[in-house]
Parts: sequence; structure tokens; C-alpha cells
Amino acid sequence: MVTVRVPAKVNVQLGVGGVRPDGYHDLANVFFAVALGDQVTATPGEGVTLSCDGPDADAVPLDDSNLAARAARLLAAHHGLADPGVHLHIDKAIPVAGGMAGGSADGAAALLACDALWGLDTPQPVLLELAAELGSDVPFALLGGVALGRGRGELLEPLPAAGTFHWVFAVADGGLSTPAVFRECDRLREESGLGSSLADVPTPDADPALLAALAEGDPVALAAALANDLQAAAVSLRPALADTLRAGTEAGALAALVSGSGPTCAFLAKDADAAAHVAAALRASGTCRTAHATHGPVPGARVVSAPRP
Repeated sequence: MVTVRVPAKVNVQLGVGGVRPDGYHDLANVFFAVALGDQVTATPGEGVTLSCDGPDADAVPLDDSNLAARAARLLAAHHGLADPGVHLHIDKAIPVAGGMAGGSADGAAALLACDALWGLDTPQPVLLELAAELGSDVPFALLGGVALGRGRGELLEPLPAAGTFHWVFAVADGGLSTPAVFRECDRLREESGLGSSLADVPTPDADPALLAALAEGDPVALAAALANDLQAAAVSLRPALADTLRAGTEAGALAALVSGSGPTCAFLAKDADAAAHVAAALRASGTCRTAHATHGPVPGARVVSAPRP
């Protein structure tokens, strides 16, 4: 049995460019890994099977549409394993379809867990390449910490970050489709006259003020620099998110933003006590299903238990 712990992410900056010929958008995506995370346990089995526990377990697909199952099959195919056998159990804490890359995290964890279970010793650069085949957010779940993602988010550059930042995540009822949020972003841009072609929307870049705030460990400066180009689209599709964002800010958060494509909302707090207060206020506000206080940055997917050699 091999168990892997994997973090959720928040995008402290999500700059969205125009639509590329392949249908994706060029991004400047500053990923930040937080301690809220899932665990994936791999045990020997027949074929590739899945099970799941946790608050959102009933929303997790247990077939080959799950990135964890796809990761196991991709790793096996890469190494020429004709008949991979593994059961993957997901202990789910990351909100499902919540903009925190929970599915991608499970895919990354499955790659690492199966690699250890099967004794493959795949080099990390190869695991990162396989992760990028699975999805744009999967490589960061392996890497963790803080990183700038370019391209569609899969081209990663680790970034320095000092100290610990304290976060609160407000979990909404139901999810939001990431493709639908990107389509709404394009629609809003067209409606405003900005357009959504590469010619009209410049390729985004990381904000120097945000990078400096991370490197200096300054939560006040980071709060001033947080940005998400998908936030307006997420709020357009789910107007109630505006109430959640307002409730967290009124409770004392330094800043609030939609996490990735939403609908989870992220709040930066000045310290652990402030985060606990904001989380309690959000839970009492009636604007979200629940709220979690956590911290970061933390490492990416890592083995936390494995058989003795």
C-alpha cells in the first residue's frame, strides 16, 4: 500500500490571454499550493478501480473519466505494462469542481502512488511530462510550492516565497465547469468590445508587485496584487458568489477572489487567528456551504506511507 498526500491550489494571479488556435488560452498563472489536500492510496488490484470517501465523494466519478484512473493507465502505458493492476482510494477534502484543481491533484497523486507501488522509479521530469498530458493543472500538483505557469498553465517556473500565508476557502454548493467559465470570459470580452482573439488580447505576464510580495512574505502587499481574469465570468454565471466575497471581506479578510474558475472563493488573512475568525464568519453568513482555514505554501504530491523495502 502506498499513500500520497497532494495539495489544493489557489491562483494568486490568473491572467488570461486570447483564444489560441488549439482552443486553449495563453495564461500567466501563479499557482500557490495550500495545506488543504487529498490523499490517494494505491493497493494491488485487478485492473484499475477507484473508491472515494469525503464530503463530496458522491460527486467524484469512479470510472475512467477520473484523472486518477487515467493517470494510472498513462503511467502503465509509458512503461509498457500491459495489464496494470491497482485500486486507488481517494480521501477527498478538496472541493469538487471548485476551482482548486482537486481532480488534477488526484491525477498527480495517482501518478506518484502507482510509480511507487509498481517500483518504476520514474524520473520527476518524465512524471511532469506525463502530468501535462493529463491536464494543465496536474504538473503543479506534483511540484507544489509557488510557481508561474505559462502556455495553458503546464509550463512551470518555480517562484520564491518567504514565510507562511494564511487563507480561508469558502466552498459553494455545486460546481462550475471550467470550460464554461472560459467561454463566459470570452463572451464578456466580446460584449465589452475587447474581443477574444490573440490579436485583441495580449499575452499576460506575471505582476512584478505580486512576485515581490511573495518573495518578501508580505500578506498585505500580496492582498493588493491578487488578480483573477476569470472572476467576472464566474460571478456572471453564479451571481451569489458576490455575496460570499463581500461576507469574507466584511469579516476582516485582507482580500478576496474567486479561486481559479470557481466557485470556491479564497480569502487572504493577516495571520492564523484572523483566518479562523474569517472562516467562522463565513460559515455563519449563509453565503457558502462551509469554509476552511489553511495555510501555504506547501510541497507538492509526496508519499506519506509506503511498504518497507
